[in-house]
Amino acid sequence: MPENLLKGKKGIITGALDENSIAWKTALKAKEQGAKFVLTNAPIAMRMGAINELAKECDTIVIPADATSVEDIEKLYSEAKEYLGDNFDFLLHSIGMSPNIRKGREYGDLNYDWAMKSYDISALSFHKMMQVAEKMDIMNEWGSIVGLSYIAAQRVYPFYTDMADAKALLESIARGFGYRFGKNKKVRVNTISQSPTVTTAGSGIGGFSSFFNFAESLSPLGNASAEACAEYIVTMFSDYTRMVTMQNLYHDGGYSCTGISEEIMEKLVDQK
Repeated sequence: MPENLLKGKKGIITGALDENSIAWKTALKAKEQGAKFVLTNAPIAMRMGAINELAKECDTIVIPADATSVEDIEKLYSEAKEYLGDNFDFLLHSIGMSPNIRKGREYGDLNYDWAMKSYDISALSFHKMMQVAEKMDIMNEWGSIVGLSYIAAQRVYPFYTDMADAKALLESIARGFGYRFGKNKKVRVNTISQSPTVTTAGSGIGGFSSFFNFAESLSPLGNASAEACAEYIVTMFSDYTRMVTMQNLYHDGGYSCTGISEEIMEKLVDQK
């Protein structure tokens, strides 16, 4: 990548849990490209991860915040602005969790209280972050806001259960607020649908390894790595993508456009 792609830019990166997470790798790439930012995660997630180690490596601070709480987001933005000394040029929403998936509930047997929690954490928190940002007038003109989605928002993946609904809502919110933020402040809002990626969150889904191998066989370029996704996110934060907004962008090695591959056809023939 070109050097100093984000020189002078400031922002917030959410959801860095451990060195396998996309948000973690995005923080390292953003630092490498000259950005200044603060890290944030929910208090419970901070106890599970090693985000303080990342903060030291990136020469920054961690501000705990529950992204489902408007009050926490307001506090996060105020403290981050004070630390950074300016408004924000970028925000990364890398937040998602489904109690139904964690506890093995199938899509036809959802616990609805848990489902509402999934939607709040994984999608409505995106709206809350942008609503608070707009009301506080905390985003600079031509800023960039990115949320991490998944192709299950568009197509059926039975193992993804209520998270598929949450991601569909996330993408709708990106379009709705992308229009609003674009008209009012020239801020762009996009989501990125990444390949299945070996992260703590992704690998916790049942059947993940089999699907990872399937996607690898289907994608002409193979699965995109978390590090490659981080580079893509940094590009979306940069001025090189100023006119891209309200999009769901596939970063998946061509998986989303491929019907079938020779490798999969050969395996099907071998099974006969």
